[in-house]
Amino acid sequence: MQIAVIGAGAIGGTIAALLDRAGHTVEVTARGEHLAAIRESGLRLSGAWGTHLARVEAAETLTRTPELVFVCTKAQDARSAILANADLLAGRPCVIVQNGLEALGTARDALPEAEWIGALALYAASFLAPGEVTVTAAGPTYLGTGEGEPSPAAREAAGVLGAVMPADAVRNFTGAQWSKLIVNQVNAMPAITGLSVQETIADARLRRIITRGMQEAVRTGFALGRRFGRVQGLSNTVLRLFAAAPPRLAEQLPMLMARRMGSTPNPGSTLQSIRRGQPTEVDYLNGAVVAEAARGGRTAPVNAALTALVHEVERTGAVRPPRAASATTAPLR
Repeated sequence: MQIAVIGAGAIGGTIAALLDRAGHTVEVTARGEHLAAIRESGLRLSGAWGTHLARVEAAETLTRTPELVFVCTKAQDARSAILANADLLAGRPCVIVQNGLEALGTARDALPEAEWIGALALYAASFLAPGEVTVTAAGPTYLGTGEGEPSPAAREAAGVLGAVMPADAVRNFTGAQWSKLIVNQVNAMPAITGLSVQETIADARLRRIITRGMQEAVRTGFALGRRFGRVQGLSNTVLRLFAAAPPRLAEQLPMLMARRMGSTPNPGSTLQSIRRGQPTEVDYLNGAVVAEAARGGRTAPVNAALTALVHEVERTGAVRPPRAASATTAPLR
């Protein structure tokens, strides 16, 4: 099958390399040194799903008409990437693999002529050097199209992806997006401190803040009438109990998430963007909680503070040690 992967970073690079290893014809888009490295030496995959050197076609925009497309850019780059490749995407099944809550809406608005499928990647991968991606923790990918049952195209795409990694088409994809938003709450603190996800959760001061942010996000979702989907052990029932739990008990959830990541340090996608000198997705993660809370006439002060701190690191390049990060958010605890 001729498959296109738009945005061959940590998530897209993993998808591209695994599909290439399975024998598909894969074309990727990339930029700068990453594009040059892929063209010269291939796309090198390592980590939890083995090693593979993918000799894929690479360009800044697609050059061939694909049978199936995966859009794996950062959320803030999705619209421009879709429009840049619109001529070859129209009429095609397109899977947009992104964090946050806006992916399907953004894609459908940018190119209504494509058949859009949402996807959530629950595996952890790092892209810290041009031409190289590493899977630091295995996990499934969920595909769907809204609050109801997945479309036939979503099921077909899940079948293609499921042949190379764990993947399922799920009902209530919107609820799964909300649950993934809770999982992504662990991304802000590594970006603020420069530490791995595991290290921030191991620090009692930082873990308390992370937990407060997660509870705030869950309560926001419930206040808006959302029903959370099943993602990485999370469910509507589990998250309702978590939202009402006292702090010490609630902290068990991020600690469990850290254990599931294993011992390989996971920097999180937000810190990876900062290390590459690129804008982060924080406005689509913690910032999404703030925006959703405002839509419901509520506030989300913990997530607002975390969003502001990440933007400060983006502007200055200076991370904060745990004590300073904890002190900054102390009034919110």
